[in-house]
Amino acid sequence: MKSMKTILHAALASFLFAGTLAQAAQLTGTVTNKTTGKPAAGDTVVLVEPMTGMTEVAHTTVDGSGHYTLNRPSNAPALVKVTHQGAEFFADAPQSGSVPDIAVYDVAPKVEGVFAEADVLEIESGNGQLHVIERYFVHNTSMPPRTQWSPKSFEIVLPAEAVVESAQGQRPSAGSLPTTLKLQPDGAKGHYAFNFPIQPDEGDKDTQFNISYTIPYSGSFTFHPQESLSTQSVGVLLPKSITFTAGPGSAFTAINQDPNIQTLVAKNAVPGKAFEFTVSGTGSMPREDQGAASPGGPEAAAPASGQPGGGIGEPINTPDPLSKYKWWILGGLALLFVVAAAFLLRRPAGVPGVPAPLSPEVAATPAYSPAKPTSPATHNSALLSALKEELFALESDKLTGAVSPAEYAETKAALETVLKRALKNKS
Repeated sequence: MKSMKTILHAALASFLFAGTLAQAAQLTGTVTNKTTGKPAAGDTVVLVEPMTGMTEVAHTTVDGSGHYTLNRPSNAPALVKVTHQGAEFFADAPQSGSVPDIAVYDVAPKVEGVFAEADVLEIESGNGQLHVIERYFVHNTSMPPRTQWSPKSFEIVLPAEAVVESAQGQRPSAGSLPTTLKLQPDGAKGHYAFNFPIQPDEGDKDTQFNISYTIPYSGSFTFHPQESLSTQSVGVLLPKSITFTAGPGSAFTAINQDPNIQTLVAKNAVPGKAFEFTVSGTGSMPREDQGAASPGGPEAAAPASGQPGGGIGEPINTPDPLSKYKWWILGGLALLFVVAAAFLLRRPAGVPGVPAPLSPEVAATPAYSPAKPTSPATHNSALLSALKEELFALESDKLTGAVSPAEYAETKAALETVLKRALKNKS
């Protein structure tokens, strides 16, 4: 008897094969160089399918008017990729018709107007280790707008004892998901660089860098953070059971917005100048209590526009940039995206009392609430869209070597299982 995994793979292959037999659809779109305000004539445009290892299934170039046309050979999930001066820009590919306009920007190793709004460290302890999730929120307000990109687009300094578990970058474009990256060692121990583009901001959306690492811990440890960019706020989030002590000359202010979590903020960090703080004791973040700490939960705290990063309401006393990221930070959803996807998508299907699995990206969206019923069509459409994005992220991880062959195979098998269910429900 064939194994369930073999059957699932065969079913998925049959679906994809059937899709290739469908009549080719035509896609049209425009690409504009927002640095010059002119059409991005000559840029390469490629249609890629994430589910087949980012296979290129169609390609063309942008004409003198900024337009392009692609023939989509199947209805498999696909993305339109534009390459401009070596940098890649993406847009979701519809089944047919017009692709959303794609904006590209000229590229330079360093551009004026790049700064960090916040560097946030979430610290907890256990099993003789400190576990740290550090996130940087980086703005690019260059004028004219340009993308900062090089092998050292963004440099960071971690404690010399740090063991990096994972790292990700996320573009500011709408709908962008975190992409797992490999940090590049950059000189002295603990110094690393991201080879990831810092694109111009899109509205209030910036570029985000996320790092997870562990540090051997015997009950006390002193951090010496260093910033490579001018940074408006350096935030530290801790469980109440861990003691925080600022070092000499390091001014941290307590932000008392949550009774279960300590929030300490230092303002206006200068590039290259280290400051320090010491943590001692043990404890873990109360993640399960996040919803109760904010009236109405994260959804109620989100802005009316439905955009992420709504925060936990109006900051107390002076404006605090950290507050608008707090619930997103505490959830750890972006950094743990691939792991959470694999875990949630392996939940048994069809078991009474166990809801159908949702993508972490869907569940994390402020507009989504388990208490609000959605129609099957809406649910499946959102699930299919999220699965497509997850498969794209997974294939990107594979191409960059960020996941092992075993991890890739396991996660993709889980995604394919849910995809089959979603397609069955949609039909």
